[in-house]
Amino acid sequence: MTGNNALPRMAQLAVEWEQLGFSGITLTETGRTAYLSAAVAAVAAPSLSLTTGIAVAFPRSPMITASTAWELAEATQGKFLLGLGTQVKAHIERRFSSEFDPPGPRLREYIQAVRACFSAFAGREKLDFKGQYYNLTLLPDAWKPGAIDHPDIPIYISAVGPWMTRMAGEVADGIHVHPLHSVRYLNEVLLPKVAEGAALTNRSVDDVALAVPVFTIVGDTEEERAPWRDRARSQIAFYGSTRNYAFQFEMLGFEGVSAKLNDRLKAGDLQGMSDLITEDMLEQYAVTATWDELADKLVDRYQGVADRLIMYFAQPQMERHPETAGKWGEVARAVRAAS
Repeated sequence: MTGNNALPRMAQLAVEWEQLGFSGITLTETGRTAYLSAAVAAVAAPSLSLTTGIAVAFPRSPMITASTAWELAEATQGKFLLGLGTQVKAHIERRFSSEFDPPGPRLREYIQAVRACFSAFAGREKLDFKGQYYNLTLLPDAWKPGAIDHPDIPIYISAVGPWMTRMAGEVADGIHVHPLHSVRYLNEVLLPKVAEGAALTNRSVDDVALAVPVFTIVGDTEEERAPWRDRARSQIAFYGSTRNYAFQFEMLGFEGVSAKLNDRLKAGDLQGMSDLITEDMLEQYAVTATWDELADKLVDRYQGVADRLIMYFAQPQMERHPETAGKWGEVARAVRAAS
């Protein structure tokens, strides 16, 4: 997982990670666009699968998103996955000056509109999408991007709560799982809701892939693991301070943690937030291992649940400790072989 790289640096990273043995890159979108990074990576490292994880949907029309995804699918020879998300209301309305409410139904229709564009690009049907939020009815031949070999581009969405996960089951090809998750949440909350949505359109839960970011605390000594233990605590605390994610703690018996994290966030007590994350919580929300153990632990934890694993801390660990790059490559190759 990476994001916010200058484009020349993105090309360099893609080549390095391809050579190490990673299967692909998940590109986040913060200060820089995920799509441009994907284009550069596709040219530099053609064997990698690339996914936007996630690109913000609403500020871009479905036609713009579909056209961009179409070109990236062509550039990657079908190894591009379109990951979309809503972002939060303040960013959509005040940073992008775009419509937000209602986010769930709007994203559902957005996915349908993008798919209508794909069908029109491929020549399967005339563009004639009329919805509550989006209307797309004009596509002269001169403005069609042209046929490609891999027109069926998977669409993943970010989804956490019951409405969005059910909607993903109904209309999406995959879910970008939130990094703050437990295996129990995946099995007892997320997948049953996905199954409910899938049943509405005569699909199976197996038709919806899970891309799962993982917090890793890896090193051969406690001294090596310590900074990543601290970083995992900090990241879990940051995400957990959002009240909408309180259930992630409560379902495991960690009552009231989210409210306490939110209070300390408001007070500016970042260290105090991290201090609330206990060893028991780390066991649930992160994977702790030596380098020799990591691949097996990842496979044991996620085999049969995740379709792809995203290493949340791999890039910062390799940048801080370049000697770990080869170790990350070994882990990537071992997990790929096991799956």
